[in-house]
Amino acid sequence: MGVDKLRELAIVLVDRIRKNASIDWNLKESVRSRMKVAVKRLLRQYGYPPDMEALAMELVLEQAKVFTEFEVSTQTTAY
Repeated sequence: MGVDKLRELAIVLVDRIRKNASIDWNLKESVRSRMKVAVKRLLRQYGYPPDMEALAMELVLEQAKVFTEFEVSTQTTAY
């Protein structure tokens, strides 16, 4: 994959995660499953190598967890 395509994929992934992540998304199995499906579809849509897909999906979900925790902590301290 080229750098431009990876950059575009990253932007779309962040946007999709922002739209789908709730405060406790990683605690609810149904929401977590929906997030996994969305990430998997995006990886396939952008031609991500199938042999690296599982590792990429776990990395994306871990980053999404950290991202949502940060978002929640900054929103609660801002008030």
